[in-house]
Amino acid sequence: MTKRIALVKKTSEGVEAQDFTQPDVDGKPVKLSDCRGKYVLIDFWASWCAPCRRENPNLVRSYAKYQKKGFEILGVSMDKAADKSKWLKAIQDDGLTWRQVGDLKGWENEAGAMYDVKAIPMNFLVDPNGKIIAKYLRGEELDKKLAEIFDK
Repeated sequence: MTKRIALVKKTSEGVEAQDFTQPDVDGKPVKLSDCRGKYVLIDFWASWCAPCRRENPNLVRSYAKYQKKGFEILGVSMDKAADKSKWLKAIQDDGLTWRQVGDLKGWENEAGAMYDVKAIPMNFLVDPNGKIIAKYLRGEELDKKLAEIFDK
């Protein structure tokens, strides 16, 4: 229980986002901190997750609308190594043009463990200074939050 509370505190709004490094689709290491200076949505998802796949069109729209204003998405795959081809196909099929990473350990994903991801889709919005400012943003809620930030 104490460990669980500590994990929840580490992912609370206002807390500095924990940095992590995961390989991208080509195996090159990508760090969350590489995105510093921008608003970043850390999006935990998987190719086999129907709710994640249904949310992807909303992410595509938000990315198209706000990317040039300083919004990034870092997709973190909860797929397993055996499903890498399905993950790559889902990225292609869903038109996900932002960075995608994953250690391909499924639910044992190290970034997922750091962020206490127990269900997907799950996301965290991080500000340019590296602080978590929101989580669980989907659909209209994500668009509303991004409009609040960028359409001032």
